[in-house]
Amino acid sequence: MRLFTRSLAVTAAAMALAFGTTVPAGAATTVLTAGHVDIIDVDYAAGTLSAQLLDGTTGTAVRRDPATVELDVLAAAKTTVPANSAYSFLGAPGSAVWILPQTQNANLLWPGWNSTDVAAGVFQNSSLTLSLIGVTGGRLSIYTQSLSTPTVLFTSGDGLPDSRPLAVGAHTHANWAFGAAGTYTVTFRVSGVLAATGATVSADATYTFKVLP
Repeated sequence: MRLFTRSLAVTAAAMALAFGTTVPAGAATTVLTAGHVDIIDVDYAAGTLSAQLLDGTTGTAVRRDPATVELDVLAAAKTTVPANSAYSFLGAPGSAVWILPQTQNANLLWPGWNSTDVAAGVFQNSSLTLSLIGVTGGRLSIYTQSLSTPTVLFTSGDGLPDSRPLAVGAHTHANWAFGAAGTYTVTFRVSGVLAATGATVSADATYTFKVLP
């Protein structure tokens, strides 16, 4: 198995994307196969929390409605689960797994998420919650890795939902591992408690991945 090593905090250069146009719902489907993409792009504006997709694959970032995007996991992402028991969440040792890596590979999608457009102080403790609430099509595991030690952030292999804090102003990359070829639908929920009112607001977004054999 290839080892992908990168800290949770990506470099400032990777974060510096020039925002372009926003592509609304109803647009023709865009197929993304390689390059930087923040699959979950969190924003809070005009009293509404939203989760879109930030497509940076062409160098100028474009916000897209997730319903208009197909994310392809190419055959080059295919590898095998190592015998190391720390990776048992990926499946049986030696079995196939497709990994979009935490460290950028120019030939594959480089997936992450961000909350850089959410201002500090809007939410209690300047923190949101990111939850993986649904996966169809196979097992999905999202994890980071330092040296040879994985840290699982989300996995559908042991039941959902999986939730974790998401600091505002954050930009994160991780390994996205798929347990089989096929088409996946993946639903995330972003939620937070407004500092001014104590009200909870949330947004769901569903993404389509096609894992190629």
